[in-house]
Amino acid sequence: MTYDLLVVGGGINGTAIAREAALNGWSVLLVEKGDLAGATSSASTKLIHGGLRYLEYYDFRLVAEALRERERLVKAAPHIIRPMRFVLPHENAVRPWWMVRAGLYLYDLLGGRMTLKRSRGLKTRDTAYLAPLKGSGPKGVRGFVYSDAFVDDSRLTVLNAVDAADNGAEIAVQVGLESARREGDVWRAALSDGRTVAAKALVNAAGPWVAQLLGRLGVNAAAGVRLIKGSHIVVPRLYAGDHAYILQQPDRRIVFAIPYQDDFTEVGTTDVPVDAPEDAVIDDDEIEYLCEAANRHFTAQIAPADVVATWSGVRPLYDDGADEARAVTRDYVLELDTAGPPLLSIFGGKITTARHLAEEAVAKIATPMNRTVTPVTRERVFPGGGIAGLADHVAEVRARWPFLGDARAERMARAYGTLLATMLAGIGDERAMGAAFGAGLTEVEARWMREREWARTADDALDRRSKLGLHMTADEREAFALWWCATFPGT
Repeated sequence: MTYDLLVVGGGINGTAIAREAALNGWSVLLVEKGDLAGATSSASTKLIHGGLRYLEYYDFRLVAEALRERERLVKAAPHIIRPMRFVLPHENAVRPWWMVRAGLYLYDLLGGRMTLKRSRGLKTRDTAYLAPLKGSGPKGVRGFVYSDAFVDDSRLTVLNAVDAADNGAEIAVQVGLESARREGDVWRAALSDGRTVAAKALVNAAGPWVAQLLGRLGVNAAAGVRLIKGSHIVVPRLYAGDHAYILQQPDRRIVFAIPYQDDFTEVGTTDVPVDAPEDAVIDDDEIEYLCEAANRHFTAQIAPADVVATWSGVRPLYDDGADEARAVTRDYVLELDTAGPPLLSIFGGKITTARHLAEEAVAKIATPMNRTVTPVTRERVFPGGGIAGLADHVAEVRARWPFLGDARAERMARAYGTLLATMLAGIGDERAMGAAFGAGLTEVEARWMREREWARTADDALDRRSKLGLHMTADEREAFALWWCATFPGT
């Protein structure tokens, strides 16, 4: 079979491109050597945001684009993306008060008409925001409050793939690209599953491996890539409330503290240049740095011994020549090679702008293919996202399946949205949910992740699709892994 498009890489950019192309009627094959969102796309700070700090580098176009996309995504995936208020304390700040205030005004202005609340100054009555902070005495803490949104990054990646597959794309996980060469007017590609396929165009969405893949294809890129490691730690919850903090550091970097999985706080990220994608492992210095970053601001103090989980990802940033890692642009570059059947390589990008990147990518590669495309995802709802409101949806789930219990009903309502009705069709009691593995995970949900979301290992299910591994004991994880291997042999 000859595909219109072969996409290499199952991260957020690759799956978004597959979705855009499939919805334009193209035949698409996406191959991913590991798991969907198995690398950088599950190791983000988990925000849909405009990039407030990018204003400091005058990257107004990127911020404006990201804010427009933020508005679209909040509406398109309200089950997995939720607005969040961010508190920006100004104590011990390295930027003048007026500069931050002006930046927030500009941030709101660039966002245009938006549904999220606009920025304002902290007030003494903001006790929930102020109480966790050092110096929150009678005079309070100076600072600001603004809006962005939190996202389940892995699930957003998976939902891009689901929508692509629902519209004809083939998604092949644990399938790598062994080799590819131009042969007449097609790419001839050998895959690790033994297949040889042809494609009229190839997209290199390999993320941190983008340059390596180009080398294997024998193509010299004009654009360069900077590999920057970003690490996060997870600690027991540092404060009550569903708001986040953006903490200014003496080195002029910022660190986020964000509610995570109900019982925890996520703290990140770092910016460390690395040499290879395989360097995506947190080190002791990064853990110490993030602990100190939180301790400068919060009354609740943490130490490396308090860390219950970590993640690290290597971001393949477009090399714009910046001296410092924190100053490297988060914008993307699409490089098209037309020395034969077209090859499009993706440099940079971020979760917030992946949909827009995909729209541009498909339009760019359509030109040498003499294809006509139209933007099809700007107002499109993601699978499961067709809910009137999250609170009402959660209430409906609790009423319809009372045996789930309040906590599990809310978690599953958020994770699956309207698709939950398909998963639980014909199920009327707990026994029908099948084997129970702990933390509310049952056989029905595990099989759904395997059959509908391309989970191929127990870790795919626990650490990316559901995040329930964080709530399970070591024995529960081991028992689930044994069940998985016995139920799905060969994984």
